Amino acid sequence: MPVKNRFAELLPEITAWRRDFHEHPELQFDVHRTAARVAELCRGFGCDEVVEGVGRTGVVAVIKGKTDSKGRVIGLRADMDALPIIEQTGLPYASKTPGKMHACGHDGHTAMLLGAARYLAETRNFDGTVVCIFQPAEEGGGGGREMVADGMMDRWNVQEVYGMHNMPGIPVGHFAIRPGSLMAAADQFEITVTGKGGHAAKPHECIDSTVVAAHIVVALQTIASRNVDPMKQVVVSVCTVETDSPAHNVIPQTVKMRGTVRTLDPKVQDFVETRLGQIVEGTALALGARAEVAYTRGYPVTVNAPENTAYAVEVARAVSGQVDPDTPPLMGAEDFSFMLNARPGAYIFLGNGDTASVHHPAYNFDDNAIPFGASWYAGMAEARMPAA
Repeated sequence: MPVKNRFAELLPEITAWRRDFHEHPELQFDVHRTAARVAELCRGFGCDEVVEGVGRTGVVAVIKGKTDSKGRVIGLRADMDALPIIEQTGLPYASKTPGKMHACGHDGHTAMLLGAARYLAETRNFDGTVVCIFQPAEEGGGGGREMVADGMMDRWNVQEVYGMHNMPGIPVGHFAIRPGSLMAAADQFEITVTGKGGHAAKPHECIDSTVVAAHIVVALQTIASRNVDPMKQVVVSVCTVETDSPAHNVIPQTVKMRGTVRTLDPKVQDFVETRLGQIVEGTALALGARAEVAYTRGYPVTVNAPENTAYAVEVARAVSGQVDPDTPPLMGAEDFSFMLNARPGAYIFLGNGDTASVHHPAYNFDDNAIPFGASWYAGMAEARMPAA
């Protein structure tokens, strides 16, 4: 099962789809143009069922094999949304929408799954049903959660689900994956520190909320360095600090801070949420101020089922012969985790070569990766549901 010749033939057409999506990026659930084009193409391929509006703006395309003797159903997922970034690639097909850009390669993911859908609809060389899942709002909107909540898994009886993401820094055509925790849970927090404002020349008459906030920022770093087992990865980052005064000579009354917590273990996630609140409130109290924490759980840990990971490795190895089956976990987050919480499956990385990082204004998906990714998607269906 090497790279399929059909994808070499289709590469110019799949590339054209990808670059069209790149020129017309859309954010979160507002992917109406992209979803409509995906649905139009899938109907043109002869998919047996194409349903729009799943999980608000997701698309599901169903392809039945030549036989269905065992009632097997495999889900293949790609994401469709872009990012609020100003593109700086200078490419002929650069974004035509100011302030929006496909800076994470979701245009490539969608195009590769479309290529796989076309191939599978042409050949139908499998015994079962393929459910192609085109998801909105991966970038912060929780589109995966919405599609699952909309009953997608039960409606189409999805039994296993597989997804893919391109990865700069890995050679094109190479794959990387690991069983267990692959990507982190991503939580958010907002801290409000309230002191006593006043004139900057009279700090003794104030309770300086800025100083309190600074102590909190430093103290929070002890969660990773002193509270959590060093073998357990955790990130606690304060990313914004805002006061209620822009003046250079005013001690502010309040300071707001926002940040993120990343963990790979649900028990560590629970501990960090509790410990963060204790440190924030205790530090503020010790310095005479008050502090409140609003903590929000985000995407859960992306966990690959060991058995399904082995299947994904087998197909990746057949496609390119180049796969790292024990790649280190990443502290980034991915809302494919909601689908993996609903059904067993696996998520794999596909090399994008020596390119700018994802979420960078100079990032660009490498179209040379398309035959490898499309072959892996199609290969997963054929391998997990071999023709009777």
